[in-house]
Amino acid sequence: MPIPTTTTDTPPSGYLPHDRPSPLTAPWAPIFARTTAQALQLAVQVREAHCNSRGFAHGGLIAALADNAMGLSAVRLARAAEAGTTKSAVTVGLTLDFISSATIGEWLEFHPTVLKVGGTLAFVECHVRSSERLVARASASFRLG
Repeated sequence: MPIPTTTTDTPPSGYLPHDRPSPLTAPWAPIFARTTAQALQLAVQVREAHCNSRGFAHGGLIAALADNAMGLSAVRLARAAEAGTTKSAVTVGLTLDFISSATIGEWLEFHPTVLKVGGTLAFVECHVRSSERLVARASASFRLG
């Protein structure tokens, strides 16, 4: 059976096209984003380009998008805490636990929770879900600049 290379399914409720692509994530498009009061969440529908040789969403994809969602969320709250600043973030540490797998056609949603934003560091957790199933959990620390 051929593996689909395009998707026509609509993203989960509230998601719009992500407006912060990077050279790393550009080949994985389309990626979608949803803003909440405390975070920027990401979503992607798993396609062949996202998978390892076994047909599961690659851990590198999950790690990169979790890092992206957590970093953007940390910066968003850091900027809100210091209005008018142009804060940025660089990942200092990143850990992931892979709990389940996702296959082609499933939606992955990245739900970060900012735990603390300090003067120079921010700490964030992220749950990666497919529907209600927990696929991975991540945590990271970021140096704020």
